[in-house]
Amino acid sequence: MMRWLIVVFLALLLISWVRPWMEKMGLGKLPGDFHFKLFGREWYIPFTSTLLLSFVLSLLTKLL
Repeated sequence: MMRWLIVVFLALLLISWVRPWMEKMGLGKLPGDFHFKLFGREWYIPFTSTLLLSFVLSLLTKLL
């Protein structure tokens, strides 16, 4: 259980760092990408963008 909490925390931290780059690419503004404030901090959870990137990367790996 503790491992999953650490993984989720690190994933959210990584997403927060990558967010400005993703917005420049046009990702992060898709329906299903959540952006909210909690405990005085802005949180960003890009569900749809993550699925899209995963799909594109899996297609690239299958083609190569």
